[in-house]
Amino acid sequence: IVAHLVRGYNAAASHNAVDGDAVPVPHFGVVLSIEQFHALAESLKAKGIKFVIEPHLRFAGKLGEQFTMFFYDPSGNALEFKAMTNPDNLFAKYTVTE
Repeated sequence: IVAHLVRGYNAAASHNAVDGDAVPVPHFGVVLSIEQFHALAESLKAKGIKFVIEPHLRFAGKLGEQFTMFFYDPSGNALEFKAMTNPDNLFAKYTVTE
């Protein structure tokens, strides 16, 4: 992984609508197990991390159902951590409608 600090870069200014959330773009994403996701979410909350998108279930009841959360690292890079409720669907092709 390589990350760069770019002075003046404003990742918060760019977003895509995904299942009712304003997802920051670009962002770096990590896929975790459900247990790892919830443990990380609780640890981050305990440390007072400010979330861009609070940990929650996205696409509930749909093929792409997943837990997700977003926050910025100290350099302003947007980070996503997610956990698929069915890991087999991670790379499944499906249509998302708002």
